[in-house]
Amino acid sequence: MSGRFSPLEPASLFLDARGTPFSERYQDVYHARNGALEQARQVFLRGNGLPERWHGRASFTVCETGFGLGRNFLALWQAWRDDPQRCGRLHVLSFEAHPFSAADLAVASRELPADLRDAAGQLVRAWPVLLPGVHRLEFEEGRLTLTLIFGRIEQTAREAQAGVDAFFLDGFAPARNPEMWSPALFGQLVRLARPEATAATWCASGDVRRALRDAGFLVSRAPGFGGKWQTTRAVLRPGLGRGLPAAEPGPVLVVGAGPAGAGMARALAMRGRQVVVADPQLAGGRGASHRGHLAAALTPLVSRDDDLRARLSRAGVLRALHRWQSLPGSARPQRVGTVELLRDASQDEQRRLTLQTMGFPEEWVRWMDAGEVSRRVGLPINRPGIFFADGQLVRPEPLLDALLDHARIDCRATRILRLQREGAGWLAQGDDGQVFSMATVVLANASEAAALLSTCPDVVELPKLRAGWRLAGQVSYFRPDAAAHDPATVLSAEGYWLPQVDGVNVGGSTYLPNAAASEVTDSGHRFISEQVADMLGVDAGRVGEWLAEGAGWAGWRAVVAGRLPVFGPVPKAPGLWLACAYGSRGLTWAALAGDLLAASLEGEPLPLERTLQNAVAPR
Repeated sequence: MSGRFSPLEPASLFLDARGTPFSERYQDVYHARNGALEQARQVFLRGNGLPERWHGRASFTVCETGFGLGRNFLALWQAWRDDPQRCGRLHVLSFEAHPFSAADLAVASRELPADLRDAAGQLVRAWPVLLPGVHRLEFEEGRLTLTLIFGRIEQTAREAQAGVDAFFLDGFAPARNPEMWSPALFGQLVRLARPEATAATWCASGDVRRALRDAGFLVSRAPGFGGKWQTTRAVLRPGLGRGLPAAEPGPVLVVGAGPAGAGMARALAMRGRQVVVADPQLAGGRGASHRGHLAAALTPLVSRDDDLRARLSRAGVLRALHRWQSLPGSARPQRVGTVELLRDASQDEQRRLTLQTMGFPEEWVRWMDAGEVSRRVGLPINRPGIFFADGQLVRPEPLLDALLDHARIDCRATRILRLQREGAGWLAQGDDGQVFSMATVVLANASEAAALLSTCPDVVELPKLRAGWRLAGQVSYFRPDAAAHDPATVLSAEGYWLPQVDGVNVGGSTYLPNAAASEVTDSGHRFISEQVADMLGVDAGRVGEWLAEGAGWAGWRAVVAGRLPVFGPVPKAPGLWLACAYGSRGLTWAALAGDLLAASLEGEPLPLERTLQNAVAPR
């Protein structure tokens, strides 16, 4: 068990005798008794020079140290929405160690004035499941983002990445919650600050003011609010503040049209970027890289120590769920849930201990006995399991087609053969003679990425990527002789068995290193039939009889040591990004990696912790 991990401890809504939200944990009120909204407007907005400071800006970023019931966010949203001179995009980064449930937020919103209830309702509907880590919410067609980081701020502040223009310092009183006001925290805020960043708080403690000064702020007093004589305002000292590096504007070239490339292209296009996607398989259509791949599963992981792979899979599944549920028709993944079957009593005990230790909410993952598994799956499965409510059934071909179907995405059926620097940008030459000159290039072409990098000799060597390999694999298509073998949800063990699509159940899968070709084979069918038979508790020969005339699909998986994906900027090569080595979880990482790249280019708070960014960084 990692010593850094601590389960998330949600808050519960409680009102004191005067009707003010009160924390029994910290024995303090959530806001001044004479009004959270008025406090937000007078202390935090006015204290940071808002709304005037965002006038004429393409974007503006606010960081709040305690989200609480979201009153500061709602007041900020209202001020931005009502300002005809507002910035083009407003980003809010907010920390919360003890988040409320959506149900509590809904109850608390009943006391809001009528002009804020619509926004409060949108917030409640978008509110994430209470899991540690980063959660990105989007409003106003993406022009307003809220990046929530759940967990203790003394740990999570080190994980945040943003360029902040204004800080709302809002926590419980320093005597009751000192971590919210520590020199270490203020040092992290300076790390996040842009030049001329400001800060404001209702707290007038001398210790807090001195800690702000020591961290790098010029501190001043301001008129008080809510019975206090004074409040505190601050501005970053000249010469401090770096924020995020400014990205080159203009179109982006994405090499590869599989899940990695499509996820990248979609995220960029949604933010107004023109994107060229180059892949020879596009000659067969936008979804051609997965032509004939009937269905796949998108499922998170859990581990005893909440390791990197588990945390990344959680972040990826949540991002895909948020990003892809608005897609049309068969492109939209079905949230059917996944049951992971447990093979024996030892694994059963380990999984139950893991869930107890992690403290994850049951609406995310929970243990099921054999009877409940059978009822959930709709089949007589005599094994316990764990159920992931957000497991999804995905149709890869229509998904890719929809992701690349955007007015700002230009699909080109060309193979990029060479890459070279050109001034501050890049030249990419295609096999049909086309030459693309771009400030930003993303290599999302799986196992071919290392070879393409080698055509540019002045790019830093990436030994982990070069030492990667590819695995061939297949899935098999079955038509059972009775509907009694069609699960209502994704079934997972050593292999997987998916709910029917067009009358076919997909079973998977094989992993073949050193294969000369990736193709559907009889031996692959036999292997998968045995996996399916074990899950369903039927004879493998009978499962083999269900094969839909030997049908299936085969493809390649690119992997590197550690089996984590590789996505992020290439070291010492400004404007060059990688998105590859997605292995068998390409759908899991696609939306997350795309939003990480797009957020980096657009100067948004990043939707992934620094530790996880470092784990997947090209090297």
